[in-house]
Amino acid sequence: MNFIKSTTNLLFKPNPCPATNLQQVRTKWVNRWMIRDVKRRKMVTELAPTRLRINSLRKNDILPPELREMADAEIHALPRDSAWRRLTDRCVITSRPRGTVYRWRLSRIVFRHLSDYNKLAGVQRAMW
Repeated sequence: MNFIKSTTNLLFKPNPCPATNLQQVRTKWVNRWMIRDVKRRKMVTELAPTRLRINSLRKNDILPPELREMADAEIHALPRDSAWRRLTDRCVITSRPRGTVYRWRLSRIVFRHLSDYNKLAGVQRAMW
């Protein structure tokens, strides 16, 4: 009986690894600008192929002007947020729009903090 209790305690004991090794799961956005950016990114992924095709028709000099005007009207009918130029690179943690390290999608401040504590794979602070 004692053996069963000890094995169940070992099996159902919480994970002894430190909290730094756990993966954080985000269920909420940092602020309203991040929500807006996420909505824009979804719209861009949905409408980017359509927008590209219509733009190529619109800018083609060989096609007749009537067809190009129709393509122009179709582009203006699409929502503005479907253009990839309206996307802003934001930090995933703080939602800061400026000074973003593109490869890691982190602001320079968060990037430096995480690299100081060796939390980014393959990144070292410059030391001389």
